[in-house]
Amino acid sequence: MKKVRLTMGMLVLAVLSLTAMSCKDANKEHDNADGHHNEATEQNDMMKNESMNTAKSMNKMGQDDHAEAVLTDYFILKDALAADDKAKASEAGKKLVSTLGDFDYSTYSKEEQTDLEDIIADATEHAEHISTSEMGHQREHFKMLSKDVMDMVAITGSKRKMYEQFCPMYDNGSAWLSMSSEISNPYYGSKMLKCGRVEREIN
Repeated sequence: MKKVRLTMGMLVLAVLSLTAMSCKDANKEHDNADGHHNEATEQNDMMKNESMNTAKSMNKMGQDDHAEAVLTDYFILKDALAADDKAKASEAGKKLVSTLGDFDYSTYSKEEQTDLEDIIADATEHAEHISTSEMGHQREHFKMLSKDVMDMVAITGSKRKMYEQFCPMYDNGSAWLSMSSEISNPYYGSKMLKCGRVEREIN
């Protein structure tokens, strides 16, 4: 009888050991499965984020064509003011109104679209004034237009290297963008063509 009890006890212990081992193995497999799942999820999330960033970058690259067109007209206007050429500045202002009207910002984020709508609307108003005003008034609106264009570039970026320049004399200090690091002041033209400094390089 003692042998039977001993044998039964050993069997029970064996079954319990096997059950415990099975539970451990099951937990291990579950942990591994979770680990693989978590790893796979992380990889999927990373790929998703990369895709979104790539798509956003591609969208912005497409939009750069519109931003570059605005910048081209802006620099023509800036050079005309620096050269004291009212007629050319008026023509550049008129062209800029048209270019701003063609600006498509539909692929930007909602927040960026809202900001760009405000910037484009304000810039258009200043460009319209420049297209029909005397040089003194053209320069006043160019100051505000320059701020709009800088705000636009902060969102859209640009393919080209530019310089933010600053004249401390005009209207308590006024900034503009230039393709060259050399100062050619659009606010004073020939009166003080070299008045100003480079504040920063963009790109």
